[in-house]
Amino acid sequence: MDDYAIEVRGLTKRYGQRVAVEDLSFAVPRGSIVGLLGPNGAGKSTTLRTIVGLLAPTSGISLIDGSPFSALGSPATHVGVHMDGFGFEGGITARRHLEICRLAAGAPRGRVEDVLDEVGLSADARRRVKTFSTGMTQRLGLAAALIGSPRTLILDEPANGLDPDGIRWLRGFLRGFADRGGTVLIASHQLAELEQVVDEVVVIKRRTLFAGRLDDLITSDADSLESRYFALVEGATA
Repeated sequence: MDDYAIEVRGLTKRYGQRVAVEDLSFAVPRGSIVGLLGPNGAGKSTTLRTIVGLLAPTSGISLIDGSPFSALGSPATHVGVHMDGFGFEGGITARRHLEICRLAAGAPRGRVEDVLDEVGLSADARRRVKTFSTGMTQRLGLAAALIGSPRTLILDEPANGLDPDGIRWLRGFLRGFADRGGTVLIASHQLAELEQVVDEVVVIKRRTLFAGRLDDLITSDADSLESRYFALVEGATA
């Protein structure tokens, strides 16, 4: 097994005449947290959905642990996913939702209680999902992503709706996950927060504008992720 948990090679996705992403390439090293950045319409969601097999590429390939998502055996053990658009049945409890996820993933029975504890929802396990705040719903989505004990997490805006304590908790959780050998690919617009947690960044605007270590992008004390990001995006052609 190579050093990359995720590889995207020459990925292009077209919808008729509209190009969502074009010749996109980057890799996510194992044991790292990588931020996927780009303005609205840059192709972040398309990229994530293609990686996990929800969209078929027009050309190019995306790999998880060296294989396309469709070829993975027990995919929930390879990758856990939480994205916008992954809805919840509001009338069931958090525990029931996770039990359904557990059965789909083939995870052991005790895994539901484990992930409820991991994301801080044990006390709310019997509440119906429709009563949850946005931040609690984000934690439930993360719990569902963790249910199969995956080696890699793919998360789309996981800090949306979290209060400052929740954001600090998420940062510590992701750092701990990576320090234990896990890998995280996270799409977010919260640049200042990402700067505190990511090891590498991928900046896209349909094409790859930068892919590499955060330290190679921010090269002086006067730089920040925000300033370097906007320089890249504003300097790119549409």
